[in-house]
Amino acid sequence: MAMMPNMDPKQMERLMRQMGINSKQVPATRVVIELEGQKLIISQPQVTEITAQGQKSYQISGNVSTESVLSEEDVKMIMEQTGASHDVAVDALNKANGNIAEAILALGLQGATRR
Repeated sequence: MAMMPNMDPKQMERLMRQMGINSKQVPATRVVIELEGQKLIISQPQVTEITAQGQKSYQISGNVSTESVLSEEDVKMIMEQTGASHDVAVDALNKANGNIAEAILALGLQGATRR
């Protein structure tokens, strides 16, 4: 929320309440936003819930990182193609940023170097 010059936070909160806008801090420890194919992870978040005219909205700030969302079908395909365990397939897929072909090639090359 933008602060008005010469207005302390308590005055601002009082003015917002008079306009029918309420806000409160949400004691969140982590926020996860799921997108197609990845997750946004917000650690050490500062979350404010704002209620205006019966509608709630959330303002979130913090340290943002991304995480790939792996499809179980992709993991199974890698396991079938390479004979790798579930954990090894997941690790390879994570290292390949979700690229199935790259994960299969990497595991195939690892297997070839062990023979």
